[in-house]
Amino acid sequence: MSDTQIIEEAPKRQRTLIGQVVSNKMDKTVVVRVERHVKHPVLGKIIKRSNRYKAHDETNQYNEGDKVEIAEGRPISRDKSWTVVRLLEAARSI
Repeated sequence: MSDTQIIEEAPKRQRTLIGQVVSNKMDKTVVVRVERHVKHPVLGKIIKRSNRYKAHDETNQYNEGDKVEIAEGRPISRDKSWTVVRLLEAARSI
């Protein structure tokens, strides 16, 4: 056996979230609202909490109301370190 051993690192899993596009007014950027349900510490009631993430949209193809999957990556700008991976459900047009 040699003194140096090759250690294989497990591939890092990207963190992904599913949310709804709430704004697409910026160039190559969408704002995605991700909701989660938490239990109130005193009352025990289940309540909704949401976070808003700015995600990179290279082709400006996503519209408000679309349900999308976003993945965390390297920082693209000061506020943006998420990228839209795929469209899950398109918004219904009126």
